[in-house]
Amino acid sequence: MHEENQDHVSNPLPAAEAEKVALAKGTPWFKKINPTWIIIAVFLLLIIIGFSIYKGISQQGQQKTQSAKVYRVGVLAGLNFFLGTIDGFKEGMETLGYVEGENIVYIIEKTPTPVGNEAVIQKFVDQKVDLILTFPTEPSLEAKKVTEGTNIPVIFTNAGLDGVNLIDSIQKPGANITGVQFPTADTAVQRLEIIHEIAPKAKNVWVTYLKDYPIVPEELRRLKPAAESMGITIIEVPATTLDDVKADLEKREKSASLGIDAIIFIPEPLTAAPEAYTLIGNFATKHKLPLGGTLFEDGVDGSLFGYTPDSVEVGKQAAILADKIFKGTPAGTIPVISAENYLVINYKVAQKNGLTISEALLSRARKIIR
Repeated sequence: MHEENQDHVSNPLPAAEAEKVALAKGTPWFKKINPTWIIIAVFLLLIIIGFSIYKGISQQGQQKTQSAKVYRVGVLAGLNFFLGTIDGFKEGMETLGYVEGENIVYIIEKTPTPVGNEAVIQKFVDQKVDLILTFPTEPSLEAKKVTEGTNIPVIFTNAGLDGVNLIDSIQKPGANITGVQFPTADTAVQRLEIIHEIAPKAKNVWVTYLKDYPIVPEELRRLKPAAESMGITIIEVPATTLDDVKADLEKREKSASLGIDAIIFIPEPLTAAPEAYTLIGNFATKHKLPLGGTLFEDGVDGSLFGYTPDSVEVGKQAAILADKIFKGTPAGTIPVISAENYLVINYKVAQKNGLTISEALLSRARKIIR
């Protein structure tokens, strides 16, 4: 018994140590932390809070600066056929936060012809606009030339790039320019393919265009071999004015034979004018000639189909580019966007001319006029 008691009480803790152990067992965890670490943590927290406040104030200042800026955009409308581009551009810009009359102003110049508008571009330069929007091809070429060395960015729309020196490349257009291209040469070939599908017996297809217009040579270069592969001969009528077109049609009417079986409009400005469209459309209707390529839905209904980009959508695409430019991206580094063609079929004209349009072609149409 004596030995057992000795084992039980052997190596007792000193009184002071025993007290520390007892106190430690009952001490909350946060009281065990070294006070120096608490001071460091508080200091770091204050730094983080201060930086966050500074960043918030800085961002507010930048937003106020941006909202205080009023952007001025010069718009050169060189062809009324594409006027929907302006509406689409304004709509797209408003969606992106640019409200007309508040932080953006549009200076719109509509010209009677798509060529010879350098003075209009120079006017925009003198006014020190923040951006120039142009359409179609020729005004865009003129804008690039006049703005050279000014650092004023140019956005082209509805412009053909084939065979013209408008950009360096699609990915890096270069200089102060970018935009939304109209795939002109491809479109010309595709329009011929559509008319051939609708009227496969047509062997002589009449094509008129504005003489010396820059995108036309490349279109014809691509069009002729495609026509040959379909057994089609392209009958060209280069024209300086609408009178030239009228004279050719009148001559054909006086001949024993018209000498043509169908008509297509290729992408160029002459046939995009309402007066030309009406003249040629009436001729096609009178002689029951298949006609297609461009479609004016609110006028003469001589055309079977239109195959062209939607101008409003093109304008919205241009707005995306403008927003990037206003936020600091150089125009020449922004890749060019390619507009998408849409097929619209006038089924009424097909029925009137006794033509059958396949279900496959109808299924491709974005809209069918019945």
